[in-house]
Amino acid sequence: MTEKNVNLDLMAFIETEILPRYSNFDKAHRLPHVTNVIRRSVKLATTIGADVNMAYAIAAYHDLGLEGPRAIHHVTGGKILAADARLKKWFTADQIKVMKEAVEDHRASASHAPRSVYGKIVAEADRELQPETVFRRTIQFGLDRYPDKNRDEQWRRFMAHLDGKYSQHGYIRLWIPGSENETNLKKIRELIIQPVKLKQIFDKIYDEEKGL
Repeated sequence: MTEKNVNLDLMAFIETEILPRYSNFDKAHRLPHVTNVIRRSVKLATTIGADVNMAYAIAAYHDLGLEGPRAIHHVTGGKILAADARLKKWFTADQIKVMKEAVEDHRASASHAPRSVYGKIVAEADRELQPETVFRRTIQFGLDRYPDKNRDEQWRRFMAHLDGKYSQHGYIRLWIPGSENETNLKKIRELIIQPVKLKQIFDKIYDEEKGL
């Protein structure tokens, strides 16, 4: 994978030492997810004039906290980044502090706005809000974490998750106005209030994921 203007030495380190750690996570948080977050982070950083190397590294580390309890993965991820002395080769202590805080602030359920533009970048990039992607990842997570649930139980979990996170009263927040995420979130919300249509989408993806 190549990213415009990212330090090649940093990229080689990330791709060799950091990204392989995602292979142990649930299906919704493996390499395809982190590489997408990296790509979107670098694009956003380039668009708004932020440091692309910082945005790149933050995105690469943002979900490493899943090596521990999911509920605090954003905090754990920040600690992992801050403790990695190898990053001192490319970043100052002040930059690493900002990067740590950005990882801590990326979680969708955070009650406060990210403390820096870098937190906003990774939080926005982490929102994979293409409807198909959101629905598939939600189903993948349910099958991975709750394999004993049957189709109807997975459907109810799927609906509860979408309502709690993505609906008009859901907890998700977007931090960069005018992003494509706004358009995609609107599409998701339109489908949430059409349960018959949404059930058809769920059944199709569920069958694909189960190999039916």
